Amino acid sequence: MSFLSLSKITGQKYRRPERHFTLNVFFDEHYFPHAKATKAQPHHDYSVFNTHLRQTLGPKPLMELTNPVLDIWVREQVLAGLKRSTVNKHINMLNRMLKLARHWGHIPFDSTQHSPLKALLLGDYNQRFLTEPEIERLFKACRASTHPFLLHFVQLLLLTGARKGEARTALWRDIDFAKRIWTVPKSKNGRSRRIVLNSAAIAVLREIQATAERLMLSVAQPAPVFTNPKTRKPYNSFYLSWYAARSAADLDDVRIHDLRHTFASLLINKGVSIYEVQQLLGHSSIQMTQRYAHLTPNTLADRAEIVANIVS
Repeated sequence: MSFLSLSKITGQKYRRPERHFTLNVFFDEHYFPHAKATKAQPHHDYSVFNTHLRQTLGPKPLMELTNPVLDIWVREQVLAGLKRSTVNKHINMLNRMLKLARHWGHIPFDSTQHSPLKALLLGDYNQRFLTEPEIERLFKACRASTHPFLLHFVQLLLLTGARKGEARTALWRDIDFAKRIWTVPKSKNGRSRRIVLNSAAIAVLREIQATAERLMLSVAQPAPVFTNPKTRKPYNSFYLSWYAARSAADLDDVRIHDLRHTFASLLINKGVSIYEVQQLLGHSSIQMTQRYAHLTPNTLADRAEIVANIVS
């Protein structure tokens, strides 16, 4: 076995890494069990590894995963047409795996051929914001949809800035109508967060209740907010109905996540600070919210005049 035993305690040198210890073996026997115990969404790593690494880098021994080999792996993904942002996710995961392999003694610390991969340059972040006429067109298309909850789903995302997964898996016990708070037990970063419900969002939730009752679906606390009438469980996705509605509204370039972007842009264009938007979106760091900073109205000149008026 190539794990470090008690080297830090005893002062003994690291064991020599096993040359035929493959990335597949490392993932299956060590990395993934560790991820299941420490990560909020380990299934994502499992899917990425099986799809993009198991057949390419997986059969190779860890000691042969040198920087030239990994650079070729990155290049081949780009040439295959994968988005650079997608390739960067694969790079980040591989870097995490190799960092643990180094930490556990499978790769020597002093190896200059196993340094972390650098992320690809992405350029400007791709953002799409809906205008007010586009929002009305989208709502009109959703109203025409045969899906009983599509309009409510789209409205709730646009009114709260919630992620689609947060809304899709929400339960009625998560909604506090009195305090106007929607509690997400586990958000994207693995922590719980609270979503502030404005008056329009409250009205949409009441409409969802009415629709559910009309369809003979439960609105008791343990029940999902969006219950599939066929399965009596939360919807797996809204994609088919969403694609049809956005096409009918001539908005084929709009993604569901762009409703969250639009929520942020509407706030910032009305003078809401980046820090307040950060709290409303549930971002763990202000850097994530800075992508919307260019939308902020140019008030710096007015602010500078405050000092001019005082000094002069």
